[in-house]
Amino acid sequence: MHTPAHMFVGAALFARAGRPAVTRAAILGGLLPDVPLILMVGWSLWVMRLPPGVVFDQLYFSDAWQAVFAIDHNLWLWGSAAALSVALRAPTATAFTLSGLLHAVTDFLLHHDDARRQLWPVTDWVFRSPVSYWDPAHYGRITGPLELFLCAALAVVLWRRFAGKAARALILLGLVAEAGPPILFTLFH
Repeated sequence: MHTPAHMFVGAALFARAGRPAVTRAAILGGLLPDVPLILMVGWSLWVMRLPPGVVFDQLYFSDAWQAVFAIDHNLWLWGSAAALSVALRAPTATAFTLSGLLHAVTDFLLHHDDARRQLWPVTDWVFRSPVSYWDPAHYGRITGPLELFLCAALAVVLWRRFAGKAARALILLGLVAEAGPPILFTLFH
């Protein structure tokens, strides 16, 4: 899933009107597993000025980058943190860790060639899902539009839950962030 989709899912499931800390935690939990990738890609493309092919075809699959992904999407880490948060009855931490765990689980189920070692350090095994959220060779032409539809539906849920102008502006911004890149890619390719 694209990062905004993870944030929509986390917010729809765990954000609560009138509980801003819980809401922020749910959104950030959906975002955090992708932050290292966003930073590494941004640095490589805009600071180091490397071509996208080098970043996405070489660096992404390098041992160094894959080591980072083995941690930031780690099912043991997110699962343990979520279990502890639930056990401690800490609503903000629970929203954060469950949203992060859900992000890791959905990526586990929706990555094929770009799958990660999410069960490290217990094993280096990589689950290569038969379904990809983006790759046309693995149903990406089906899952991509379904992801966009899911985000639109969740935006409606969140729109009803949060009446504030700032919240609704963020919902619209999230939809633009989710829909914009695929639409532009389709228009220009």
